[in-house]
Amino acid sequence: MNVYETRREKIYDWMARENISLVMFEDTEDRRDTSIRWMTGHPGDALLFLSVDKQALLVPWDINMAKIFAAVDAIIPYADFDRHSISALKAGANYFKTPFGSKVEIPPVTPYPIFLQYVEALTDFDILCRSGGIRAEVEKLRTIKDEEELRIYQELSVITNTVIELLEKNVREGNLKTEADLALFIEAEGRKRGCEGTGFETLAAGPGRSFGIHAFPAYTAGDFATPGLSILDFGLKYAGYTSDVTLTFVREPLSRSQEKLLSLTEKAYKLALSLMKNGAVARDIAQAVDVFFDQSKKRMPHGLGHGIGLEAHEAPALRNRADNAWVLQPGMIVTLEPGLYDPVHGGCRLENDILITETGITVLTNAKIIRL
Repeated sequence: MNVYETRREKIYDWMARENISLVMFEDTEDRRDTSIRWMTGHPGDALLFLSVDKQALLVPWDINMAKIFAAVDAIIPYADFDRHSISALKAGANYFKTPFGSKVEIPPVTPYPIFLQYVEALTDFDILCRSGGIRAEVEKLRTIKDEEELRIYQELSVITNTVIELLEKNVREGNLKTEADLALFIEAEGRKRGCEGTGFETLAAGPGRSFGIHAFPAYTAGDFATPGLSILDFGLKYAGYTSDVTLTFVREPLSRSQEKLLSLTEKAYKLALSLMKNGAVARDIAQAVDVFFDQSKKRMPHGLGHGIGLEAHEAPALRNRADNAWVLQPGMIVTLEPGLYDPVHGGCRLENDILITETGITVLTNAKIIRL
């Protein structure tokens, strides 16, 4: 049994418990879902149908790519169904010989008017479109990385750390002077090492723009790492999975306010790191950092961290919100990214990727605050 079959087995078991005969996943321009890649290996742009009798049918846009990448029981090109998801679902039900009256679940992000079209077109089935269903179950499963995913992250972390070292070296030597220089350098160095690209658009903000959580635009031709605080937030995508790190480059002279921002961010990072372990309540960690900043009359305007995987932001969440019930478990990989921002003095953020283990944590990446 390959890794994709093993992952699908968990879905089939859930379907049997929930008395669901057929589920549909959709990865399209309007409704992206990287779970299809997680369950099949196919990189994207496809419909996936899973039957409770343990069969998987992929309906891809690109049949040639699917034949290379997809590990499924059957592949039928989307064009065979006039590129229409309702027609494809009807054909899928027929292909699997799904019994009339069965429960068939479609993605919860399906717009209500389209949901009604599914109901009207498939009157022989009980069409479900709900929160807390199959999408939530897959999200929960994806929070715990399996052996193959952990292997990928070990390799990805080595690449990310190599690029971090190269960035520091080239900034110190004056070879990378602008925000665009750094962003393009990251893209090129990642691809040289087998990456698919960046996991998200690189955020490079010199001292005049580092006050923003996510600088807009993401990077410019403006100066980087001149006197003050500069933020560089990037991730590399390798075998579909992304890293996510943030470095702050510091060049003197600095004001007392800037030194305070740096000191508080570093202390908050160490505090959070000391609290992260198997069984820790994610919200409690985020709340501890918020309380720490409050003592200095500072406020972090974003969450403390988040899960990463096939997407740059996945479950679990590290944030101080009443609805955050996540508990850290072995196999989870999350970011830890405290930061503070000031419209006058600029901002700083420190972010690394953390693997939760049975006995503690492993810090996968080597991002840091770099004093030039």
